[in-house]
Formats: sequence, C-alpha cells, structure tokens
Amino acid sequence: MKSLKLISSAIAMLICFVSMAQERTITGIVTDETSMPVPGATIINQNSKANYITSFDGKYSIQAKKGDMLIFSFIGYKTQRQRVENLNTINIQLFSDTQTLSEVVVVGYGSNDSEYESRNYARAEKRKEKKDISQALKGKVAGVQVQSNAGYMASPSPSIAIRGAVSVSPKNEPMYIVDGVAIKADQMAKINPNDIDNVSVLKDVAATSVYGSKASNGVVVISTKNELYKNLSEKELDKKLNQITPIRPVEPTQEDYDAFTENAFESPKTAPLSTFSIDVDNASYTNIRRFLNNGQEVPKDAVRVEEMVNFFKYNYPQPKNEHPFSINTEVSDSPWNSQNKILKIGLQGKNIPTDDLPASNLVFLIDVSGSMSEMNKLPLLKQSLKILVNELRPNDKVAIVVYAGAAGMVLPPTSGNEKKTIIKALDKLEAGGSTAGGAGIELAYKIATENFIKSGNNRVILATDGDFNVGSSSNSDMEQLIEEKRKTGVFLTCLGYGMGNYKDSKMEILADKGNGNYAYIDNIQEANRFLGKEFKGSMFAIAKDVKIQIEFNPKQVQAYRLIGYENRKLRPEDFKNDVIDAGELGSNHTVTALYEIIPAGIKSDYLNVQPDDLKYTQTETSSNNYSGELATIKFRYKKPDGDKSIEMVQVINNKSVSLDRASDDFKFSTAVAWFGLKLRDSKLISDKSSEAIAELAQQGMSFDKGGYKAEFIRLIETSEQYN
Repeated sequence: MKSLKLISSAIAMLICFVSMAQERTITGIVTDETSMPVPGATIINQNSKANYITSFDGKYSIQAKKGDMLIFSFIGYKTQRQRVENLNTINIQLFSDTQTLSEVVVVGYGSNDSEYESRNYARAEKRKEKKDISQALKGKVAGVQVQSNAGYMASPSPSIAIRGAVSVSPKNEPMYIVDGVAIKADQMAKINPNDIDNVSVLKDVAATSVYGSKASNGVVVISTKNELYKNLSEKELDKKLNQITPIRPVEPTQEDYDAFTENAFESPKTAPLSTFSIDVDNASYTNIRRFLNNGQEVPKDAVRVEEMVNFFKYNYPQPKNEHPFSINTEVSDSPWNSQNKILKIGLQGKNIPTDDLPASNLVFLIDVSGSMSEMNKLPLLKQSLKILVNELRPNDKVAIVVYAGAAGMVLPPTSGNEKKTIIKALDKLEAGGSTAGGAGIELAYKIATENFIKSGNNRVILATDGDFNVGSSSNSDMEQLIEEKRKTGVFLTCLGYGMGNYKDSKMEILADKGNGNYAYIDNIQEANRFLGKEFKGSMFAIAKDVKIQIEFNPKQVQAYRLIGYENRKLRPEDFKNDVIDAGELGSNHTVTALYEIIPAGIKSDYLNVQPDDLKYTQTETSSNNYSGELATIKFRYKKPDGDKSIEMVQVINNKSVSLDRASDDFKFSTAVAWFGLKLRDSKLISDKSSEAIAELAQQGMSFDKGGYKAEFIRLIETSEQYN
C-alpha cells in the first residue's frame, strides 16, 4: 500500500513537471493607456528567444511554457514583463515613458537648406524659412539629436529631455537659461535661432548646485550674440520675444508635384467617347491630410481628386458572376452646380479569402540614403514594414534590397515563417549617402524575377521619399526604366515617406507606369490601414489593366466632364489596345469615378462655344430606340497573369433621383470630390462653402468602420482655420 502511494505521488509529480514544460500558444492584445491597440509592439519570450510583432489591431500570438517570462516593448513606452502562468490569454497595457530618456532629444521640425535644381514641376512654397530653435541646437551639444514629428504639427516649442535626468514633473522638462535669464519652454520657440552663439548642458549635481532643485531635470544654457536678453525683467523678456514671429514647422520647400489642368466640359457630339484607367492610389489624400494637420496650405497640384475619393471604402455589393468586380452606377443632382447631374460609377473587387490567396514573392526596396534619416522617414518606414511582415504566411517569401550611393541585397529571399530574421534585417538599417534609385530598382526586379512564382503575387515594394539623385534620376529616365521592368510581370507598390523634400512626381510616375499602386504613409496609423487592415487589397491584384470607356447619349447630355483622373486619361483607341497599361484592382478594393453632366437644353456658364451640326459627321442618334439611355459604359480588364483583355458592357438608364434621396455613398463621395475641387480652387464649381461640404459629408457618413469619414469632416473644419 505504501509503495502504491509512492508510485501515485511520483506520477503526479511527473504530470506536473510535464505540464510545466509543455509549450502552448499565448495570445492577447497590447493597448496603450487610452485602451487603443498598439501595432508594431514587440513581444519576446526571454527564455526561448521567440518573438512576435503585434498586428494592426494590437493582437499577438507567441509560443511559451509555464514560467516563461514575456517582455512587451514599443518605442516611447515603458517595457512590461509578464510571467506565463495558467492563462492562455495575456492582455498588456503599455504606458508612455515620460520619466527617463536615454539622451538629449530635441523634438522639432527639420528643414533642408540644400539648393535644388530648377525643374518643370509645381512646387509647394518655394521660399526658404530660417531654421527653428530645435535645428539651431542640433550639433551644438554632444549627444543632441533632432527628431522630426511623424506627420503632425506639435507644440511650437521644442521638447527637450536630458540624458540621465530623472523627472519630478510629468513633462520631464529641463530648465532653460538664456543670457543668464531663466525662461519658460514656450518662450524658447520665440528665440531667433540666428541669434544663438553658444549652447551647453548641465545635469545632476552640476545643475542643482548652481540653479537649485528647479534644475533637477538638467539645464540648457544658451548664450546669444551681443547678449540680447541679459538683465531683462520677465515683462521686458516677454515683450522682446513676442516681437519675433514663431517659425512654422517643416515647410515643403523642395517638394515636387506634377502640374496639371483639371478636366473641362466636353460635348458628346465632338468627343463621344471618354476613356480612362482606374486609379486605386490614395497617396494624395494622406498627403493633403499631412498638410492640413500641420496647419499648412495645400499645394494645388498635390490635390488629385480621384485619389481623395478612392481613399474611402463604399458599400458596394460583391460580384455575383464570373467577373472579378461588380459594377454599380447612380445618377443624382450635383451638390455644387444645382442644374447639373453627377454620374457615379463604382467598382467592387471580389473579396478573396486569405487562405485562397496565392503565395507571395516580395522584394522590399528600401531607400537608406542620407535624406531618409528623419523620424518620419526610415524609422517610420521600418515600423511600417514590420506590420506587413506580420501578415506573411509560411509560403510567402521576402528579400530586402537597399540603396544609397549604391544598391545591395541585405536579406536573400526568406520564408514568411522566419519573421524574426526579417525584422532583424530591418532593424539594422541606417541612413546615409546619396540616392541611386535606378540601381536599386534594377537589382530589386532582378531578384523578383529570379524567384518568380507562376500565378503568384510577385511584387517589388519601394519605400522612399522619392529623392533620387544618382544614375537614372530624371522623370523620363525613371519612366523608361519602370516601363521596361513592367514587362517582367512583377507588380510594384510605392510607399512614400517624409516631408520637406518629398518627390511626389516621381512616385506617381513609378506607380502609374509600373503596374502598381501608391500610398503616402504620414503616420503609423496609415501604415496599419494600408499594410495591415487592407493588406489583401494593397498587395494582391485580382485584375490588371482595368480600363473604362463611356459613351454619352447626346440626346440627354449636352456636355460632360470626368472629375479627376487627369493623369489617367487614355485615347479612345487605347481602350482595345492590350499593350497599353492601366490600373490594377486588389482583393475587396473599391474604385469610384464621378462624371459631372450638363443635361440637354440647360443653359450653362461652364459650356464652351458648341459647334454647329456637322455636315459629314453624324452627331445625333438615328432613331428613338436609345432615348431612355443616358450612357453606355464598357470595361476591359486582364487577369493578373493574363495578357488578353476581357470586356464587359453596361447601359445606364436616364433616371436620376434628388440629392436628398441619393445613397449615403453618393453623398459622401461627392462631398470628398467637392472638397478636393475647393482645395484646387476649381473654376468649374459655383459653391465653395465648407459648411455645405461638411453637411453633405455628414449626411453620407455611414459605413465608417475605421473612423476615417469622421476624420475627413474634421479636416474640412481644420482647412477653414488656415485658408
């Protein structure tokens, strides 16, 4: 009996040890102090060294045994440690790290003072601004680092923390002494940086022994030329500083945008066919958002109305036939020209389940040149691509190519199952050197072609600020190069980063000519949206070379114009020419196009002089058979790996509903277009009231899962403050 008890005890202990040693899956969500998910956070199993990066919604999954220690970390947050016990779900909340910083950090807005060539592009704000106070401090003190805000305008005063100083206040701010006078943080922003002669930093005992307990966070000591602020009273100091206008952050002095003229009204008698390529890019909208959030005027040619409209998702039905997208049309009143009509054309791409998506052969082509050193460039880029890496499956593979003065491969094609290896390669990247973009493109396409997956998703993902300046750097050179590479069957995704010297014109050419799409990543939330939530639509094409051709009935339509798509227009003969490139459509993507119509018999100030009836050319329909039709639309597309296009045809009846009875999608999409036309200062709209635009958007604000439509209304209100 005694031996039986001993055996039972031994078995119980063995079971206990086995259960403790058994590895299992731990899942959870990482959030911040506001309970919002933290994407891109790192979870490391301290015992097994396994790691994981949280997805766009803050979720993670990692293998661990009971007793293992999990470490949760993210830039700017305190690291949390949690030991694995009996629960399989561990949710962690991270809190901002405001107590200690590892070095002197000046958070401000950088500007690039280098001269730039004269080119035939529109530029935003060509004038140069003087450096701000944060830039004046850069390089003056050992260990000082200037960081750019990743897309948003912060307080005009720089935020400075001193290495090793433990805060006694939530802001962790040091003391500021200028010419022997103590000043406040907000007064620092008003100092003319050109007046500064010398900067030094005191900390610990050296600071408190001179300035007392107020200096426990350290002291920044500034001497100006001619001691401008010496012996001034606080009132005199305020008066002197208020005479200086604070300097605006990061003016886009070297940003390039292709100039274009908006589409005019055309007569169906003289121009019976309107032909264009679809456009799924939405870089223009996020770039506009960046300008408005920074309190800056939006450059006219940065506004591409179709990209604004297509940033948003609309509630179109899934296709029910053999074609990869459904076609949806609607006609209602124009909100900005009351006598006119708007025709909305909406495409809804088929939603392909993740398990049915083809294997991916991806090449990350990353710009690591010197211009990428700012926080909203390479550091944000690396965090963005980690989100994409987290979406990869074991049958996917990724290679990494970088370019600066030259191009090189830093990671050979690696399985999506080896996320730790891919992320480690990303973390090692640093910025420096000139920008040989052409050489990088050549190498990236070479690797993608060598590892080509038949019927797979073969794609180069280019991440850059677009500032190519070595080798094939002109727009014509880049266009010729990318058109040649398009023939390989490899798709292209362009991710734009940064501000001040951003080259939108080059990014637009690369995406348009390279079977590609283009997004501007202004912050980590946009990276989550484009590379996380919309991963399938952004990275997996279900149709390519999608073209639209519409013929309006002159009995019903006096004139028409396509709103936006200026750089996507095609010649009528290009529609059936399978050699001509057009846009791609991704899984579950929506595409929307709007036409403004002047109905027959309406007198309009926007009409050009109309021609008389032609003697030798038939300009009217020969019978009344089509009197009930407004237009006929034709679509052509190719399968992702095909080279022969497939045609679809749909007739639009001449039936219009009043604006108050139009769908929410119609109201919101036209509100977005209206706002874009206002930003471009269009001469073809009579009503430019921001209140009316916001009201229409509010009426159509349904199907707003991510809150982006609500944000749009806020941007309308913001624009009124700065324009």
